[in-house]
Amino acid sequence: MAWLYLVLAGLSEIVWAFGLKESHGFTLLGWSLLTALFLIVSFGLFAKAMQEIPIGTAYAVFTGIGAAGTAIVGILFLNEAAGMFKILSLVVLISGIIGLKLVDGKEAN
Repeated sequence: MAWLYLVLAGLSEIVWAFGLKESHGFTLLGWSLLTALFLIVSFGLFAKAMQEIPIGTAYAVFTGIGAAGTAIVGILFLNEAAGMFKILSLVVLISGIIGLKLVDGKEAN
């Protein structure tokens, strides 16, 4: 269940990052409220996930999902550039997130 919380926290981070952009510096009330709501949800889920997942793994996955997802949202919805190096970098980042999940709990202490 902790991994589900962590993935949902990362996805919530994407929402609040997009909302932060769309709020135009917190000048638009609706987007500002949505951003604040998803900030709270994101960090609440992240805190819940860290009860079972080591902090290093949890934080790397949380920020990785947020960073990769936000970059993808920027490409798809905000007309940001999507060059070959950017796409390759996103693939490497996502591969690292998957790798961290695969090795979680399998290393000797």
